[in-house]
Amino acid sequence: MNQKDTTAVLSPNSQAPETTQPSEGSGQGQPKQAADSVPTPAASAPGAKAASEKKRSSRLSEDKRFKIFSGSANRPLTEEVCKFLGVPVGEMKLQRFSDGELHFQLLENVRGVDVFLIQPTCHPVDANVMELLIMMDALKRASAGRITVVSPYYGYARQDRKDRPRVAITSKLVADLLTTAGANRALLIDLHAAQIQGFFNIPVDHLFASPVLVGYFRDLNLPNLTVVSPDAGGVERARFFAKKMEVPLAIVDKRRTDMNVTEVMNVIGDVRGRTCLILDDIVDTAGTIVKTADALLDQGALKVYACASHAVLSGPAIQRIRDSRIEQFIVSNTIPLNEEAKQVEKIKVLSIAGLIGRAIESIHMETSVSTLFN
Repeated sequence: MNQKDTTAVLSPNSQAPETTQPSEGSGQGQPKQAADSVPTPAASAPGAKAASEKKRSSRLSEDKRFKIFSGSANRPLTEEVCKFLGVPVGEMKLQRFSDGELHFQLLENVRGVDVFLIQPTCHPVDANVMELLIMMDALKRASAGRITVVSPYYGYARQDRKDRPRVAITSKLVADLLTTAGANRALLIDLHAAQIQGFFNIPVDHLFASPVLVGYFRDLNLPNLTVVSPDAGGVERARFFAKKMEVPLAIVDKRRTDMNVTEVMNVIGDVRGRTCLILDDIVDTAGTIVKTADALLDQGALKVYACASHAVLSGPAIQRIRDSRIEQFIVSNTIPLNEEAKQVEKIKVLSIAGLIGRAIESIHMETSVSTLFN
């Protein structure tokens, strides 16, 4: 017996998918509507900056060869980016059958258009990666002029090398999948390892959330601040941050005993009587930053703050942060927080929509993105 399909229509004037009832389906089961996210307001900039953004928005809004589409992983971020640029989110239709199979259709012409597709590959990672691939295939078959994948969070990035026998290098695999599906260019934020750029055979623009984070902590004006890298792999990132803040750098010697299991061994640097800021790219189960905070406080640090580009926050992460001695945990909105995380007062979210918007404009206008590193 055939059942009707439920189709989620994503239009630029709606914040959540609208449900329509098309004609009889093929009998594959009742589709489920794509997951919604709660939109967050975009931050406005005063004075000359606001005038500059208004001028930018007017220019791009009149460009018929420029469009932005959004996956379902973080639509509020896409809406912020589009508001910043003064353009609508592209219209499309997502449909899921009861077995989870995805159907995607563009609802507007993209022939010869410079298309930017925003989709972080966060939880559920496999579903969001597959959704991204299907969307790109549809754009390619609709003769889009250029497809730029904007992935604020690049999933599978932590498996970037063979660190033990008979394991996969998934970050390379995902790069190959994106290229094969039709990506002509990629815009990525805070990769787990910078060399992942080399896994792509297409141009990659690799940006950092640090300019947004630096601005926030400069405004806090914390006394006797020391930036701390929670492991040796993050030293370069922490050194860049410390240089921008003009403060000392400390390093924590961390050893990973198993997946999502770490043991803090030693603090390298003087943190006694200092306010410490732990800087990381990905916080998953939060075991590392909580143990690092404890080690710093045991070594005489007065207060500990933490910040990260990507708040994965899986498993016991939220409870660990809530119970930790960390004063405040600052994250960007590359990944949308779930409702439980939003209730934790220690967690504060900063928007990188302006950073992504300026990068998209520079790519489309063929101008340099190097100024975005400052």
